[in-house]
Amino acid sequence: MLRIKRASERGLTQIDWLESYHSFSFGEYYDPANIHFGPLRVMNDDRVAPAGGFPYHQHRDMEIITYVMDGALEHKDSTGTNEVIRSNDVQKMSAGRGIMHSEFNHSKTEPVHFFQIWIVPDRRGLEPAYEQLHFTKEMRENKMLKVATNKGDDNTIYVSQDVEMFISNLKSGKSLNVDVESGRSIYLHVAEGKVSVDGNVLSTGDAVEITSESSFQISADQESELIMFDLKQ
Repeated sequence: MLRIKRASERGLTQIDWLESYHSFSFGEYYDPANIHFGPLRVMNDDRVAPAGGFPYHQHRDMEIITYVMDGALEHKDSTGTNEVIRSNDVQKMSAGRGIMHSEFNHSKTEPVHFFQIWIVPDRRGLEPAYEQLHFTKEMRENKMLKVATNKGDDNTIYVSQDVEMFISNLKSGKSLNVDVESGRSIYLHVAEGKVSVDGNVLSTGDAVEITSESSFQISADQESELIMFDLKQ
């Protein structure tokens, strides 16, 4: 079964320095029928103005993944980490038993565009942790590149949950066939571009939840950037 979620249905937080679209209930946007998809709890598409950002605030018991599309985001947290997350970087912060952090646009002149993703961990009270890796567009061209997993694969971010995250840069006219293991489900988000998923046209900001399917096909109508999660049902 495919459930299409249109960009126009997302929640929106908009203030002077932030434009944030919420794929699931977040902040003042609340839809009791759209709280999460399995352990995938937050999928925010954020644009932060030059020098804008989120001051120090606390999180706990959440795996927080940040994927920067364009620009640079400066991260500081209470473990002493101070890093800049740049375009094509994937960063994971395990909030665990509690962590304070801030996120600001590293540039005084250019906006930053990133996705912030929250995944509910498989257990509470983890040790706070931080990881960051870089994935070039060439690495993910016309394929689904695994960037996060709980299986300890080399060159991937570790998340404490039975979830795998993939990114893809699919060129116009190219197609991908994706197999789905029994008991698994898929969340596919179009970060940029236009694709067809088993004949359903999805454009920038659209997503599809795929359950009880053994496979599906993605075809790019134009060059597209995709984010995909493979989750246990």
